[in-house]
Amino acid sequence: MHVNEKLADATTMGAVTLLVGDLDGMTRYYRDVVTLQVIAAEGDTVTLGRAGRPVVILRHEPGLRHASPGSAGLFHTAILFETQAALAAALYSVARHAPTTFTGSADHLVSQAFYFTDPEGNGIELYWDRDRSTWSWTHGQVEMATLYLDPNAFLREHLDAAVLGGSAGSGPAASDPARVGHVHLSVGDVATARAFYIDALGFDTTAALGDQALFVSAGGYHHHMAMNVWNSRGAGPRMPALGLGRVDLALPASDDLGALAERLRHHGVAVRDDGRTVSFDDPWHNTLHAAVV
Repeated sequence: MHVNEKLADATTMGAVTLLVGDLDGMTRYYRDVVTLQVIAAEGDTVTLGRAGRPVVILRHEPGLRHASPGSAGLFHTAILFETQAALAAALYSVARHAPTTFTGSADHLVSQAFYFTDPEGNGIELYWDRDRSTWSWTHGQVEMATLYLDPNAFLREHLDAAVLGGSAGSGPAASDPARVGHVHLSVGDVATARAFYIDALGFDTTAALGDQALFVSAGGYHHHMAMNVWNSRGAGPRMPALGLGRVDLALPASDDLGALAERLRHHGVAVRDDGRTVSFDDPWHNTLHAAVV
Protein backbone atom coordinates (compact mmCIF):
# COMPACT_ATOMS: atom_id res chain seq x y z
CA MET A 1 0.00 0.00 0.00
CA HIS A 2 1.32 3.42 -0.96
CA VAL A 3 1.13 6.00 1.81
CA ASN A 4 1.53 9.70 1.02
CA GLU A 5 4.61 10.64 3.03
CA LYS A 6 4.31 14.42 3.29
CA LEU A 7 1.97 17.10 4.56
CA ALA A 8 0.54 19.36 1.87
CA ASP A 9 2.74 22.34 1.04
CA ALA A 10 -0.07 24.75 1.98
CA THR A 11 -0.34 23.38 5.53
CA THR A 12 -0.24 26.10 8.20
CA MET A 13 -0.66 26.33 11.95
CA GLY A 14 -3.99 26.97 13.61
CA ALA A 15 -4.74 28.19 17.12
CA VAL A 16 -3.01 26.98 20.28
CA THR A 17 -5.26 25.98 23.19
CA LEU A 18 -3.95 26.70 26.68
CA LEU A 19 -5.38 25.19 29.85
CA VAL A 20 -5.40 27.99 32.42
CA GLY A 21 -6.04 28.43 36.11
CA ASP A 22 -7.01 32.12 36.01
CA LEU A 23 -9.19 32.66 32.96
CA ASP A 24 -9.86 36.35 33.64
CA GLY A 25 -6.20 37.15 34.29
CA MET A 26 -4.98 35.28 31.24
CA THR A 27 -7.66 36.87 29.06
CA ARG A 28 -6.51 40.30 30.22
CA TYR A 29 -2.89 39.47 29.40
CA TYR A 30 -3.52 38.23 25.87
CA ARG A 31 -6.08 41.00 25.17
CA ASP A 32 -4.66 44.07 26.90
CA VAL A 33 -0.94 43.27 26.80
CA VAL A 34 -0.37 41.10 23.71
CA THR A 35 -3.15 43.05 21.89
CA LEU A 36 -5.19 40.12 20.63
CA GLN A 37 -8.95 40.61 20.40
CA VAL A 38 -11.63 38.49 22.05
CA ILE A 39 -13.36 36.66 19.19
CA ALA A 40 -15.62 34.50 21.34
CA ALA A 41 -16.23 33.96 25.05
CA GLU A 42 -18.55 31.20 26.18
CA GLY A 43 -18.57 29.48 29.54
CA ASP A 44 -15.09 28.34 30.47
CA THR A 45 -13.48 29.14 27.07
CA VAL A 46 -12.21 32.41 25.58
CA THR A 47 -10.93 32.60 21.99
CA LEU A 48 -8.57 35.46 21.11
CA GLY A 49 -7.09 36.42 17.76
CA ARG A 50 -6.82 39.07 15.11
CA ALA A 51 -9.09 39.98 12.19
CA GLY A 52 -11.43 37.11 13.14
CA ARG A 53 -8.67 34.48 13.05
CA PRO A 54 -8.20 32.52 16.30
CA VAL A 55 -4.66 32.59 17.71
CA VAL A 56 -4.96 31.52 21.36
CA ILE A 57 -7.85 29.63 22.95
CA LEU A 58 -7.94 29.79 26.77
CA ARG A 59 -9.81 27.00 28.55
CA HIS A 60 -10.42 27.28 32.28
CA GLU A 61 -9.21 24.19 34.14
CA PRO A 62 -9.09 25.27 37.81
CA GLY A 63 -8.61 21.69 39.01
CA LEU A 64 -5.23 21.34 37.29
CA ARG A 65 -1.83 22.33 38.67
CA HIS A 66 1.31 23.49 36.92
CA ALA A 67 3.49 20.78 35.45
CA SER A 68 6.63 19.81 37.32
CA PRO A 69 9.95 21.29 36.11
CA GLY A 70 11.51 19.36 33.27
CA SER A 71 8.19 18.16 31.84
CA ALA A 72 7.41 18.00 28.15
CA GLY A 73 4.90 20.51 26.80
CA LEU A 74 4.85 24.00 25.31
CA PHE A 75 8.10 25.90 24.82
CA HIS A 76 6.39 28.81 23.10
CA THR A 77 3.53 29.86 20.87
CA ALA A 78 4.90 32.09 18.11
CA ILE A 79 2.54 34.78 16.82
CA LEU A 80 3.42 36.07 13.36
CA PHE A 81 2.71 39.70 12.40
CA GLU A 82 2.51 40.79 8.77
CA THR A 83 4.39 44.07 9.24
CA GLN A 84 7.14 45.38 11.46
CA ALA A 85 4.83 48.24 12.45
CA ALA A 86 2.19 45.80 13.74
CA LEU A 87 4.85 43.84 15.63
CA ALA A 88 6.21 47.07 17.10
CA ALA A 89 2.72 48.05 18.31
CA ALA A 90 2.36 44.75 20.18
CA LEU A 91 5.89 45.00 21.56
CA TYR A 92 5.17 48.54 22.77
CA SER A 93 2.01 47.33 24.52
CA VAL A 94 3.94 44.66 26.42
CA ALA A 95 6.66 47.15 27.32
CA ARG A 96 4.01 49.54 28.60
CA HIS A 97 1.73 47.15 30.48
CA ALA A 98 3.82 44.11 31.50
CA PRO A 99 7.52 44.80 30.96
CA THR A 100 8.64 42.14 33.42
CA THR A 101 7.19 39.43 31.16
CA PHE A 102 9.80 40.22 28.46
CA THR A 103 12.51 37.55 28.33
CA GLY A 104 14.60 38.41 25.27
CA SER A 105 14.86 39.17 21.57
CA ALA A 106 16.82 37.95 18.57
CA ASP A 107 17.38 38.41 14.88
CA HIS A 108 17.15 34.91 13.40
CA LEU A 109 18.07 36.00 9.82
CA VAL A 110 14.71 34.71 8.56
CA SER A 111 12.82 36.71 11.18
CA GLN A 112 12.92 39.27 13.99
CA ALA A 113 11.58 37.89 17.27
CA PHE A 114 10.70 39.04 20.79
CA TYR A 115 10.08 36.61 23.64
CA PHE A 116 7.80 36.72 26.69
CA THR A 117 6.34 34.50 29.37
CA ASP A 118 2.64 34.84 30.19
CA PRO A 119 1.37 34.99 33.81
CA GLU A 120 1.04 31.20 34.01
CA GLY A 121 4.47 30.44 32.59
CA ASN A 122 3.64 29.76 28.95
CA GLY A 123 6.22 31.02 26.47
CA ILE A 124 5.25 33.48 23.74
CA GLU A 125 7.17 34.68 20.71
CA LEU A 126 6.01 37.73 18.74
CA TYR A 127 7.75 37.92 15.37
CA TRP A 128 7.93 39.20 11.79
CA ASP A 129 9.32 37.28 8.82
CA ARG A 130 11.74 38.64 6.28
CA ASP A 131 10.73 37.96 2.69
CA ARG A 132 11.36 34.33 1.68
CA SER A 133 13.56 35.50 -1.19
CA THR A 134 16.15 36.60 1.40
CA TRP A 135 16.31 33.25 3.22
CA SER A 136 19.44 31.19 2.63
CA TRP A 137 19.25 27.39 2.22
CA THR A 138 22.18 24.97 2.27
CA HIS A 139 21.70 21.25 1.58
CA GLY A 140 18.00 21.53 2.34
CA GLN A 141 18.43 23.36 5.65
CA VAL A 142 17.53 26.99 6.20
CA GLU A 143 20.16 29.26 7.67
CA MET A 144 19.02 30.65 11.02
CA ALA A 145 21.03 32.34 13.75
CA THR A 146 20.52 34.10 17.06
CA LEU A 147 21.88 37.62 16.65
CA TYR A 148 21.43 40.59 18.94
CA LEU A 149 18.25 42.60 18.36
CA ASP A 150 17.77 45.80 20.37
CA PRO A 151 14.07 46.08 21.25
CA ASN A 152 14.28 49.82 21.91
CA ALA A 153 15.92 50.44 18.54
CA PHE A 154 13.26 48.29 16.89
CA LEU A 155 10.54 50.39 18.52
CA ARG A 156 12.18 53.65 17.51
CA GLU A 157 12.41 52.51 13.92
CA HIS A 158 9.02 50.86 13.46
CA LEU A 159 6.51 52.17 16.00
CA ASP A 160 3.75 54.10 14.29
CA ALA A 161 3.11 57.46 15.94
CA ALA A 162 -0.64 56.75 15.85
CA VAL A 163 -0.14 53.83 18.24
CA LEU A 164 1.30 56.15 20.89
CA GLY A 165 -2.00 57.99 21.07
CA GLY A 166 -4.13 54.87 21.49
CA SER A 167 -4.58 52.31 24.23
CA ALA A 168 -3.66 48.65 24.17
CA GLY A 169 -5.97 46.57 22.01
CA SER A 170 -7.21 49.61 20.11
CA GLY A 171 -5.98 51.90 17.38
CA PRO A 172 -4.84 51.01 13.89
CA ALA A 173 -2.60 48.10 14.85
CA ALA A 174 -5.26 46.11 16.73
CA SER A 175 -7.04 45.08 13.52
CA ASP A 176 -3.84 44.12 11.67
CA PRO A 177 -3.83 40.40 10.88
CA ALA A 178 -1.76 38.08 13.03
CA ARG A 179 -1.67 34.30 13.30
CA VAL A 180 0.21 31.42 14.82
CA GLY A 181 3.31 31.16 12.68
CA HIS A 182 4.90 28.25 14.51
CA VAL A 183 4.71 26.26 17.71
CA HIS A 184 7.80 25.18 19.65
CA LEU A 185 7.56 22.20 22.01
CA SER A 186 9.65 20.84 24.86
CA VAL A 187 10.21 17.11 24.34
CA GLY A 188 12.18 14.28 25.89
CA ASP A 189 14.50 13.49 22.98
CA VAL A 190 15.05 14.61 19.40
CA ALA A 191 15.27 11.16 17.79
CA THR A 192 11.75 10.27 18.94
CA ALA A 193 10.52 13.68 17.82
CA ARG A 194 12.03 13.12 14.37
CA ALA A 195 10.37 9.72 14.03
CA PHE A 196 6.99 11.21 14.90
CA TYR A 197 7.00 14.67 13.32
CA ILE A 198 8.95 13.81 10.15
CA ASP A 199 8.24 10.14 9.44
CA ALA A 200 4.66 9.85 10.73
CA LEU A 201 3.19 13.36 10.67
CA GLY A 202 4.91 14.28 7.41
CA PHE A 203 6.78 17.53 8.00
CA ASP A 204 10.15 18.21 6.33
CA THR A 205 13.29 18.92 8.36
CA THR A 206 14.42 22.51 7.90
CA ALA A 207 17.14 22.69 10.58
CA ALA A 208 18.63 20.42 13.22
CA LEU A 209 20.87 21.12 16.19
CA GLY A 210 22.26 17.66 16.88
CA ASP A 211 20.40 16.02 19.75
CA GLN A 212 19.29 19.44 21.07
CA ALA A 213 16.56 20.67 18.73
CA LEU A 214 14.71 19.95 15.49
CA PHE A 215 12.90 22.42 13.22
CA VAL A 216 10.26 21.20 10.74
CA SER A 217 7.85 22.67 8.21
CA ALA A 218 5.64 22.11 5.20
CA GLY A 219 6.05 23.90 1.89
CA GLY A 220 9.48 25.41 2.52
CA TYR A 221 8.61 27.62 5.48
CA HIS A 222 11.50 28.11 7.93
CA HIS A 223 9.58 26.17 10.57
CA HIS A 224 5.99 25.47 11.47
CA MET A 225 7.01 23.44 14.51
CA ALA A 226 10.13 22.86 16.56
CA MET A 227 11.05 20.48 19.36
CA ASN A 228 13.88 20.91 21.85
CA VAL A 229 15.24 19.22 24.98
CA TRP A 230 16.77 22.34 26.55
CA ASN A 231 14.53 22.15 29.63
CA SER A 232 13.09 18.66 29.23
CA ARG A 233 15.71 16.09 28.21
CA GLY A 234 14.51 12.61 29.14
CA ALA A 235 10.93 13.73 29.83
CA GLY A 236 8.27 11.05 29.54
CA PRO A 237 4.59 11.38 28.64
CA ARG A 238 2.85 14.38 30.18
CA MET A 239 0.44 14.13 33.06
CA PRO A 240 -2.68 16.36 33.01
CA ALA A 241 -1.50 19.88 33.92
CA LEU A 242 -1.98 23.56 33.19
CA GLY A 243 -0.28 24.72 30.01
CA LEU A 244 -0.57 23.28 26.54
CA GLY A 245 -3.98 21.85 25.73
CA ARG A 246 -3.85 21.41 21.96
CA VAL A 247 -1.98 22.46 18.82
CA ASP A 248 -4.09 22.94 15.69
CA LEU A 249 -2.93 22.23 12.14
CA ALA A 250 -4.74 23.76 9.16
CA LEU A 251 -4.75 21.60 6.02
CA PRO A 252 -5.82 22.87 2.61
CA ALA A 253 -8.12 20.02 1.46
CA SER A 254 -10.07 17.02 2.70
CA ASP A 255 -7.85 14.69 0.66
CA ASP A 256 -4.86 15.99 2.62
CA LEU A 257 -6.66 15.28 5.88
CA GLY A 258 -7.46 11.76 4.76
CA ALA A 259 -3.86 11.16 3.71
CA LEU A 260 -2.64 12.39 7.11
CA ALA A 261 -4.94 9.99 8.97
CA GLU A 262 -3.82 7.11 6.74
CA ARG A 263 -0.14 7.91 7.23
CA LEU A 264 -0.48 8.17 11.01
CA ARG A 265 -2.28 4.83 11.21
CA HIS A 266 0.39 3.28 8.99
CA HIS A 267 2.96 4.39 11.58
CA GLY A 268 0.94 2.97 14.46
CA VAL A 269 -0.38 6.28 15.80
CA ALA A 270 -3.85 6.17 17.36
CA VAL A 271 -6.12 8.56 15.46
CA ARG A 272 -9.46 10.10 16.42
CA ASP A 273 -11.13 10.79 13.05
CA ASP A 274 -14.70 12.07 12.75
CA GLY A 275 -14.53 12.71 9.01
CA ARG A 276 -13.94 16.43 9.44
CA THR A 277 -11.08 16.53 11.94
CA VAL A 278 -8.21 14.26 12.88
CA SER A 279 -6.82 14.35 16.43
CA PHE A 280 -3.81 12.46 17.78
CA ASP A 281 -1.10 12.64 20.44
CA ASP A 282 2.65 12.82 20.02
CA PRO A 283 4.90 10.52 22.12
CA TRP A 284 4.76 13.00 25.05
CA HIS A 285 0.95 13.27 24.99
CA ASN A 286 0.95 16.69 23.35
CA THR A 287 -2.39 16.73 21.50
CA LEU A 288 -2.56 17.82 17.87
CA HIS A 289 -5.76 18.49 15.94
CA ALA A 290 -5.89 18.73 12.15
CA ALA A 291 -8.76 20.19 10.14
CA VAL A 292 -9.39 21.65 6.71
CA VAL A 293 -9.38 25.43 6.71
